[in-house]
Amino acid sequence: MTELQGATKELDGGDGEFFDGIAERYDLLNRILSLGLDGRWRRRAVEALDLSAGHKIIDVATGTADLAIAIAEAGDDIEVVGVDPSVEMLAQGRPKLGDLADRITLEEGDGQDLRFEDNQFDGASVAFGIRNFPDRLKGLQEMARVVRPGRPVVILELSEPRRGVMAGMSRLYVHQVVPRVGALLSGSEEYRYLQESIAAFPPAEDFCAMMSEAGLQDVTVTPLTFGVVNLFVGHAPQ
Repeated sequence: MTELQGATKELDGGDGEFFDGIAERYDLLNRILSLGLDGRWRRRAVEALDLSAGHKIIDVATGTADLAIAIAEAGDDIEVVGVDPSVEMLAQGRPKLGDLADRITLEEGDGQDLRFEDNQFDGASVAFGIRNFPDRLKGLQEMARVVRPGRPVVILELSEPRRGVMAGMSRLYVHQVVPRVGALLSGSEEYRYLQESIAAFPPAEDFCAMMSEAGLQDVTVTPLTFGVVNLFVGHAPQ
């Protein structure tokens, strides 16, 4: 079970060319390779944002805007700014906005160098994109900077469970099934790098420590679907 937001090699956080090549069939592959669970995971992230009327959220590495849309749908007056380095991914996302286009802004940008001033947002989110940042600490610091004091920074990220009933099955799926199905459906061999990006992502406790190092407070992690995905939540410093 997996999401493809992070299917990459070593990437420059401001260079979206890698994702441009898979953008057209990105959403279809997400649904298939996550076995339809990606929507459930995003709903948990939306809940963790603790949204209220009038809130404005930044969704970093927004891709084709699935999480940005889910956030905006949580309330009639919630605004979202989605930032992503891939022009083609954003182009795939814009037609999906529909009636939400007046409350969701999608723009090209680097999550490690956000253009916004301090304390501009009521929360920040990243769904399956933080592991692609060459400097994850810098990306976390940027989100902590632009979020108002005490408000949440919410991160969904894939994991390889190291223990439990799902550990062996998850590794088999990620290392064998995902790259083959991804290449078959998309005609792209880039999905073979997905397994490497998941395996290289630090254990949950180490990433929580990195979030704390970035200045985020009250950091927690909640495993989802037997630990296949982790939901990380921290809060901008008071």
